[in-house]
Amino acid sequence: MVIDYVRYHVPAERMAEFEEAYRRHAKELAASPRCVDFELTRDTGDPSRLLLRVRWTTADDLPEDPAGEFVEERSRHRPTPVRGQGGSVPTIYQWAGGSEALERLTEVFYGHVKNDDVIGPIFAHMDPSHPRYVAMWLGEVFGGPDGYTRERGGYAHMLGQHVGKAITERQRRRWIALLLDAADEVGLPADPEFRAAFVGYIEWGTRLAFANSQPDAKPFQQAPVPRWGWGVAPPYLG
Repeated sequence: MVIDYVRYHVPAERMAEFEEAYRRHAKELAASPRCVDFELTRDTGDPSRLLLRVRWTTADDLPEDPAGEFVEERSRHRPTPVRGQGGSVPTIYQWAGGSEALERLTEVFYGHVKNDDVIGPIFAHMDPSHPRYVAMWLGEVFGGPDGYTRERGGYAHMLGQHVGKAITERQRRRWIALLLDAADEVGLPADPEFRAAFVGYIEWGTRLAFANSQPDAKPFQQAPVPRWGWGVAPPYLG
């Protein structure tokens, strides 16, 4: 992935022309299979100066800039591991109620699991601490402390819990249903935004676990614990 930054200097008398050109260009960017996202901003101190940021999946065969004559500076960058979200937006972990809420969720959930005829047999010899470990995993996934990575071995350890288990689609769906029932039972937030993000991860995560558990699976062994945001899957940046 590459990120282009382009600085423009546009005289006031030609600003309308520039903006019209970029309204058309925005449609081209939105339609490009190589474009991840884009944003054009204006300098608060000097309205004649603008900055365009475009993230591309590849640097090959990019469209021509329709406002090239106004370019002051152009640079291309690659992302680094240093990224994150500021404190103005709460994490899903914070919105859920933190570790206490997630531990309450997993205790109730696994209480139902043990008595379930579809997925109960999978957890017949479950470690008594398993509910707490799953709460740690969910906490880290949803933006909380990295306890699962530090104490349990992160993604590699979680992967090991599923390899060779041959989980069925019926079991996967029952796992989701019981977890969502438990979420209601313990009073996790019911607002649509939280539940959409919560269910989005549960659906994604259980499908991954299902695939990795099959006898012929060859799962990727080394990956970070996913960090799940509001309504988006983890950004795997190349």
